[in-house]
Order: sequence, then C-alpha cells, then structure tokens
Amino acid sequence: MNKTEKLISLILGLGLVWCLFFASRPQPETAEQAEAETSEAAAETNAVETTEAAAGAKAEAVMTAAEPAATNAAATVAAEPAPAREIPVLPPVVLENDALRLEISPVGAVVTKATLKAFAQNLGEVSEDNPAVTMAFDVPLGRLTGVPGVDEATVFAVSTNEETKALSFVAGGVTRTYSLDANYGLKLEETFAEGCRATGANGLSLGLVRRSKDNETLAVDSWKADGKGGEVVHHDDDDSVLKPLLTGAVGGGCSCGAAKVRPDAPEFSRAEIAGAQDWIALKNRFFVTALVKSSQGNAGFTAEVGRKMDSELYVADSVSATVSFSDGVEARTTEFFIGPKKQALLWDKGMKDVMEFGWWRWLCYPVVKLLNLFHAVIPNYGVAIILLTVLVRLVFWPLTRKSTEGMKKMQEIQPLLKELQAKFKDNPQRLQQETFALYREKKVNPLSSCLPMLVQIPVFFALYKVLGASVELRHASFLWIADLAEPEGLFASWFPFGGLNILPILMAATMYLQSKLTPTAGDASQQRMMQIVMPLMMLWMFYNFAAALSLYWTLSQVMSIVQMWMIRRQSEQKRKVFEPEIIDPPTPTRQQRRHQ
Repeated sequence: MNKTEKLISLILGLGLVWCLFFASRPQPETAEQAEAETSEAAAETNAVETTEAAAGAKAEAVMTAAEPAATNAAATVAAEPAPAREIPVLPPVVLENDALRLEISPVGAVVTKATLKAFAQNLGEVSEDNPAVTMAFDVPLGRLTGVPGVDEATVFAVSTNEETKALSFVAGGVTRTYSLDANYGLKLEETFAEGCRATGANGLSLGLVRRSKDNETLAVDSWKADGKGGEVVHHDDDDSVLKPLLTGAVGGGCSCGAAKVRPDAPEFSRAEIAGAQDWIALKNRFFVTALVKSSQGNAGFTAEVGRKMDSELYVADSVSATVSFSDGVEARTTEFFIGPKKQALLWDKGMKDVMEFGWWRWLCYPVVKLLNLFHAVIPNYGVAIILLTVLVRLVFWPLTRKSTEGMKKMQEIQPLLKELQAKFKDNPQRLQQETFALYREKKVNPLSSCLPMLVQIPVFFALYKVLGASVELRHASFLWIADLAEPEGLFASWFPFGGLNILPILMAATMYLQSKLTPTAGDASQQRMMQIVMPLMMLWMFYNFAAALSLYWTLSQVMSIVQMWMIRRQSEQKRKVFEPEIIDPPTPTRQQRRHQ
C-alpha cells in the first residue's frame, strides 16, 4: 500500500473501531495534463537527440544491488561519463498506423518519438492547437549496446515494405525491421551476422516516460519470471531497489517523497534489477512504454531515474530502462507496447498487472469491465459511474437493511443494558454473561451494524484504484465536471487549494446527514464527535481526489440515506399495524359517579 491508501485505511479503520466499540457496544453512563505534457520541448523532426552525447555532461549515480538475485539493497557508485562522440544528424523516417506515429532515426535505427493519435494533451479533441500526446524519447527506444559494429553513431540504410508498411534498417551485418499492430504494439525483428553477434553482456533500451502532472508518481514495474508463474515486482514494494529513487530517499534520505534534495544529489540515478523478467514497464498515471516479450531470454534490466532539477524537493521526473541480454543470437524478435494503460489492451498483451491494482486486483478487473459495459450502453462515463453506484448499492441492499434493523434493535434495548450495568457494576464477568444472554433473548447481533462497512471496504479500495487511474476517465466530462480523472477545480483563479471542488463538500454533508439518521446505541457525546470529525477528515482527504471517486461516494451515501428513510418508514407502518389501539374510556355521567 502507498501512503494514500494507508491514510484511507486508517480513517476507515477509525470508523470501524467507533462502530464496534461505541455505536454497537453498551456504554457506561459515565463514559477520530495527460502525459505530463511529454516534454514540451520535443526533438525537432529534422534532428535526432542522442542520449549518449548528453550523458557525458550529466552527473550520474549507479545503484547496483548488493544481492542481485534478490534485487535488494543497492550500493551507489559514480558512473564514468561516456566519451564525447561526433554523431551524424539525419531526418527521421515515419512509421504509423491509425493509433501510433513513430519517428525512427536512421542513426542507430532507434525510435526517437512516439505520438498517440487518439489522446489530446489537454481537454478537448486533438487539433492543431491541442496536439496529441507525444513521448519524446530522450533515451531512444531500441538502442543497441554491446553489439560489435553497431553504436549510437552507426548510420543504417532504410527501406520500406510496401505491402506490410514495415521499415527495415541495414548496417553491415545487422538488420532491424520495425512494424506496428492495431493495438499500440511495436515489433522489432533483428538478425545478426556472425561477426555482429555479441559475445558478452548487451542491451536494448525501452525508451523513456516523463511525469505528466505534479501530483502523479512514475513507476518501473516488471513481472519476474521464475518458472513457477512469476510474480509482479512493483516500484513501491518495500524491498524494491527502485523505491528510494522514485520516492525521494536518494535525494534527501526520506522515502516519503517530501525530502529536500541533498547538495550532492545527482540528476540521474540508476538501479540494477537482476533476474529474467517476462515483461518490463515504464509508466506514469495514464501511459506506458513496455517490453512485452522477446524471443531471447533476458537477464534483468537497468532503470534510470531523472529528478526534477528546478525543485527544492526530490521529485522523480523521468524513467528509462535498458534490458540486459547475456550473449548474442543469430536472430531476435522483441515486442513493445507504447500506449494507454487500458485494461483490455494490456490484458491482450499479457500485462494486466501493469494497472497496479495490488491486493484488490481480483475486484478491480470486474469493476473496470462493468464500467466499460455501462459506457457502451450510455456513452458517458459520468452516467456509467452512476449506474455502477446503483448496482453496488442494490447488491448490498440486504446487508444494509439488516444492519439498520440491527442498530435499531440495539437502540431499543439500551434501557435494559443500563439496568444490567447498574445491577452488575461490581461483577464484570456476570455483566458480560447477562449482556450476551439479553442479546440472545432479543435476537440482537451487536456486530451486524458493522458488517456492511467491513464488506464495502474492498469495494471502496477497488473503486479508488480504478476511478483514480483509468485512462478511460481521462478528459471525460459530466455535467459541470470537465475531467472526471481530476478534481473539479472550479473558479481556480478565485479559490485556494486549486479551485472549488463541490463534490467533496457534498460528500461531507451527506456523510454527516447519514450519521445523524443512523440508529446508534453508544454514548451521545462520542456520537456527536464522530458525526463531525469523520466528515471533516473525509473532506480533507477527498478534496483533491479525482472527481469520479467523489461522485461515486456522494451518490452512494445519498442512496444510503434514501434506503434508511424507506426502512424507517416501513418500520413505523408495521408498528401501527401490530400495536393495539388504546381507547380512552368515556367520561362518566353524574348519575354514574353517584353509584360508584
């Protein structure tokens, strides 16, 4: 769990503790822009920027794992700058389909820029004034290292297959052929003549991904192949050598991401992850560049993290990686993915865990499918979230009803519980026995009121994961909300904290109203405190969350309030039917009083 999830868990836990120990227990009378505008200074189409030349001027730190097989703690050493080389500058050639447009330099036969045609950088449709999302690969994708006769200055001859539209690059005994598929896939087929096969360690770069917004986290994730199904290795795992590079410990000694940068902190830091990987992904909030698979088994990869140089705090600004291979081969086919973090696409590529749903993946996958199913019926993601909320509330309707009725019964037996407390105040064991006997007699379960909260915690976290990071919600509008994946931010120039966010305020108000309507059996002063504290804490926590999550939570509470009102009304009607009508006797006459 990251720190945001831990904070949510703490708040929900406080609510649960209150429910368990105060609301349901008898209390003595004396008694919490998309794709960070991927490099606005993208390389000119007539010039190819090469990282090797730039790297000569960078101060780098190399982190190598003390135990490579386990990818644990790493030691930092200074990297020797690469010698300056004169590299030819040639215009790139273009490889494109309906989804992707790639610029490939003949120098090194590497991909220097990728454009995702369907995704605008800012709100609105793709246009001349609002260009499509681009990934300017300062570290080019497909760069070879350790191959005899090929380096960053090698010029390849280019040819096009008119039938398949594939581009082939030939230099000496090396041939590299790039082709695209319809689902953001890029295939690289390579052949190496005998004199051009690596005899030792060699590498293949995966490109580079930048931050798209200041409030997001970059990630380098992979699926470690161990012959037994493998396991996902996330950047924020506690034992990951990448965690300090991406969260700030390398900059100031604190993994919370808010540390000041040390004076000697390098601009670029590296970490080596040993062991074969099935796939390797570089990602920001919505987009990913990944090695999907290769016909040649790899020996791990080296990740490089660049920090934001104009920030006093350590902020990871870019991630890149180079896959390692142990020796040369005659031919190799490698598949890459350059596109959105869309579940359907990633599932087809065998990389569903790129979504980083964590513990809640078993629930997140069906939630995404339901969301897209509703969107297919009514093409608006705001409406899809409403339909999803209604479905969730209907599923939990029987539990919520039982919980409300249980809390009502607990409220009704409070006078009897207080009598027991007074009677057995000097005998706690006898008090406990008599209390549970009363519960059995009145058919009351003191924990039933908390069951819906327990069951809905996984649902909440699943929706938090899905609604906060689904590329489907990026730039999706609903009513006054311009982007469901971001806070509302109304009147940003007038209001502090990024603008006015109405939904979190409505959410806090409905939470307060819901707690007022919920039958409780605890101490009145404690109840009043929780009725105020919990909504304020949720308002503070949710204020800058994605509007989609606030929309779901607010609507869910509104439906809960309606459900409580319906249950209360039904209970009152039943009471009127079954309670005998009490009729006052008529007033006696004077004669009747005389004979009495």
